[in-house]
Amino acid sequence: MIDWDDVRYFLAAARGGSVRAAAKRLGVNHATVLRRIAQLEERLGAQMFEKRPSGYRLTGAGEEVLELANQMEASSHQLETRVFGRDQSVRGLLRVTLTPILATHLLIPDFADFARLHPDIEMDMLTSGELANLTNREADVAIRVVYDRKTLPLNLHGMKGPELFGAVYMSRDRLDAWRAGAPDPMRWIVISMHGIPDWAGEGEVPTTGVPFRTTDAAAQIVAVRQGLGIAALPCFVGDADPLLARVPGTDLHLYGTLWILTQGETRKTKRVRLFSEFVSRRLAAHERLLAGLSVSRD
Repeated sequence: MIDWDDVRYFLAAARGGSVRAAAKRLGVNHATVLRRIAQLEERLGAQMFEKRPSGYRLTGAGEEVLELANQMEASSHQLETRVFGRDQSVRGLLRVTLTPILATHLLIPDFADFARLHPDIEMDMLTSGELANLTNREADVAIRVVYDRKTLPLNLHGMKGPELFGAVYMSRDRLDAWRAGAPDPMRWIVISMHGIPDWAGEGEVPTTGVPFRTTDAAAQIVAVRQGLGIAALPCFVGDADPLLARVPGTDLHLYGTLWILTQGETRKTKRVRLFSEFVSRRLAAHERLLAGLSVSRD
């Protein structure tokens, strides 16, 4: 295939009438222009220029290539204009990656508001525990909990959000029963791959050594609601759920800081900028809930 950059050098020389003029126009040295033209000639199997005292003159083959090269340039400019225009308009695909629990228990109402404000933006939510690769364009925006900022890849652009805290929760019914003197000890309800967090103590409520395991957070939350035991949950989940209460005698724990992450040229598109700024404002509005400082219902 013909390298478009080689064609650009050919066009500059044809229009300027000399290698020197082409080099000046493109901001490169004389040798670079000669090398690029030679590569094009080798690829096409034809000589593009005749060198004369008055400068470079196109050969017959060069004249034919010039016509097609002008068409290529016009098409390239048209493509750039269309792509730029698309990216600077509020339409097109927007892919957002975040954990399922952040989506279902906190941000989907905010995403719905954004979608109503911008109906021409096609939203694709990637809700998975696996982190999508922004560099490989698997997503346009990532909303992640980051414990140490130094672990963020250097090529990512980040908007820092609020800190995220967790606590230990149980069902309100089981808490009422325990306060009334029910002797049954509580189980820890844990996600299989994580187990009981090192930071989470049982507080004033005694627990057994027999855990109840689930494979995901959604099942874990339902199990806590059903009174099966206690679990460590983000405060934005536990404090917002009327069926749950914090286990007496337990403390808050810092999970990390929420970041809105984008990469490279993607972050410059209007829909990505609008979404990132919108979510940043909404996260700020959720700050007290995320920090476990929302008004207690007790």
